[in-house]
Parts: sequence; structure tokens; C-alpha cells
Amino acid sequence: MAQVHKRFTDDQVKNLLQRYVQKEIERKYIQEILGIKKRRFFALLKQYRTNPKKFSIEYVRNSKTRSIDTSIEKNIIKELKIDKKAIQNKDIPLKYYNYSYIKDRLETKYKQKVSLPTIIDRAKNNDFYVPKKRKKKIHDREVLTNYAGELIQHDASHHLWAPDAKEKWYLITSIDDFSRLILYAVLLKRETSWAHILALETVILRYGCPFKYYVDSHSIFRFVRGRDELWLKHHKLTDESTPQWKQVLFDCNVKVTYALSPQAKGKVERPYGWLQDRLIRTCIRENVTDIKDAQIILNQELRRYNHRQVHSTTQEIPSIRFQNALKTNNSLFREFKILPPYQSTKDIFCLRIDRTIDAYRKISINNLQLKINNAIPREKVTLRIYPLNKSLSEVRFWSNGKLLDVQNLKNKDLQGVHF
Repeated sequence: MAQVHKRFTDDQVKNLLQRYVQKEIERKYIQEILGIKKRRFFALLKQYRTNPKKFSIEYVRNSKTRSIDTSIEKNIIKELKIDKKAIQNKDIPLKYYNYSYIKDRLETKYKQKVSLPTIIDRAKNNDFYVPKKRKKKIHDREVLTNYAGELIQHDASHHLWAPDAKEKWYLITSIDDFSRLILYAVLLKRETSWAHILALETVILRYGCPFKYYVDSHSIFRFVRGRDELWLKHHKLTDESTPQWKQVLFDCNVKVTYALSPQAKGKVERPYGWLQDRLIRTCIRENVTDIKDAQIILNQELRRYNHRQVHSTTQEIPSIRFQNALKTNNSLFREFKILPPYQSTKDIFCLRIDRTIDAYRKISINNLQLKINNAIPREKVTLRIYPLNKSLSEVRFWSNGKLLDVQNLKNKDLQGVHF
């Protein structure tokens, strides 16, 4: 509540105190009128009784207003100018100033401590302030979870993360909905089915199989009849109507659900927004041009978010909330196991294509003829392809529950496989 001297005159307060002394009005009513606590009331009463004629509630400052060092002031303005330039660039996905980021930046970069209100005050006084628009409340399906691993929200964002690089990159991320722990975050120049399968492999081998994944309706995650039929005709080698990514989840016995609208994924967008915002601002300040340097910054911000930042919704640090859930068995993560007949994780986290073996025990991939050991003519064979690097893949040939052969092939020869 506002200070007494800003809401009442001396005479008004004196009148109330006088009525209290004369036992015309009880103390609790005066406290409620003035909006003060018991201690403040008796301090005013003592002042009034000591000298009623000179009684005053006017506030007199006995010391000069606290100021900050000129070097701190200079660095605040310097950082605000950098943000302003970025906000004005339409190619950079920043719309507002981030004063908390500047506060952290002053502490880590310049070893200067300053309060957030001070930074905001300097911003407003120097034209570094953009009022945020009030968002209309959108009534969409809200995802609620009670266990760690009950729902993993998975997403990809395509932005100009490092403006000096002059190219947009993809940020692929996975987050545990219950704890808000970000389990996976990687920057890539291209978004592919294989990139998202690698994300599955990393999360599942480290944490186990979750109950369900939650994604949008991107063609990598979901075949939509009508939208993707033309694409399917031109990529028959890739997958049938079930995308590669979803086939991996099927082998892991993990369910998948889809967001009904962009707004429905709002909860997952908020942690990502926090991470993305800081990633862009730091890449700008560090003049990052290489995606490897950007990944280093991303990893630093990821550690901050997961292990130091108190989440605004859960009011807990994500890593602590996650570990507590595991300790108390409040988790739906299951141990990952390779089920027969498969023998390796490369049989699960892979790309797949089907072929029919010809009379010469060969199959054809475009112009490439492959002879398969132990093959039976006219039988169907599934190629489970695990890219080892940018140029080479391990191909495991399966038929009727048996591993027939293993070969290493050049990726350029596997044309038609949607890496």
C-alpha cells in the first residue's frame, strides 16, 4: 500500500490520533484507514503525543539518493543499445528487452552487481522500453502431468540464432513436462528424420522409455492424408504412411500424441522461449558465426536453466524436481531393453526401408545393386540403416526375424532415404 504521507494530510492523521486518545475510535479502525501495521501506528502516536503542534507525516530524506558507479551506468546503456539494435532487426526473433538477462550479463561479463529495478529505471529513462501487449486468453487443451516421464514435449524451431552467421539454424529440443527439465537441446543446419531419431536415442538411452511424446503435426512426426500424399509419392523409399520417427517410438512401446493447435503447445514454448531468448542475445554479443560456438553457448544456458533457474510455474529448479520424482518413484520412465529378435540399438534407432530380394539374392536402391548374404529369393527384407557419420552408414538386413547381413554403405549411394 502507498505511503501515508502520499495519501493523507497532517491534519487528517492528527484528527484520527486525537480521536484515539479521546477514546472515540479504536486503534484497528485507524490502522485500516491509514493502511499501516501496529508498530507504525504506535510510532505515529508517540510522535503526536510528544509534540502535537509540530506533528507531521511528511517524509524527509536524511541522506542523498543512492547512486550507481558510472562504469555500471555505462555498461547498462551499452547492453541496452545492443538489445535495441536486435529488436529493430526484423530478421531476429526478439521483440522485447530482457532486463534480467542484462543483470546476469553485468555479473558474469563485467563482475558488476546491480538491481533489476535500477536497470529498468535506466531503460525507461533512456528510451529502451517496449510495453508488452496483453495477450488474449486462449482456451485450448492444457496438458497436465503427475509423473516424470509421463509426457515428453518435443519440438524444433527455425530461427536466426546467431545474426552474424547470416543463416538460420534448427534447434531441436525435448522437455519433461512434469519437471520442466530440458532433456535434449541441439542446434543443426538441417532438420531431418534422422536428427529427430537421434534425439529419441539420446533421451531414451539416458533416461529410459517415457510414457508418451507430445509433438506438432510436422510431416516428420505425422502423416496427414491429403497434405503428405504428394510427398509420399516422391519419397517411397523413406517410409510408408507411418513416418520413420514414429516407427522408432513403436519399437520402444512409447505412445505419441499431437498438439491440436500452435497455442496448445504454449507450455512447452515458454521454457524454449526463455532458452532461445538468451541464446540469441549471447550469440549477438559474442559475434558468433559458427554453429559449434553457438552450441557451446546453448549448453551453458541449458545448465543455467536446468540446474539454477527456479521455474515460474513449479517454483522448483527443474533438475531437483526431476531427481526428487525419480527418488520417490514418481516416474513413468521405464528401462529401455532391446526386445528379440533385435540385437543392437542400431536395429531400433534407425531409418528403415523395405525391399524384395530378387532371384540373384540382390536388392536395388535406385541404381545401386546390393547382394545380401544368406538371402532367400522373393522374400521381403527390411534395411535398418544407422548413419555412422556424414558419409557412411551401417545397414542391417532383417528378414523373418533374422539378421541376414551387415554392410557399411556410402550415404550418397542410399539416395531416397530421408536422412
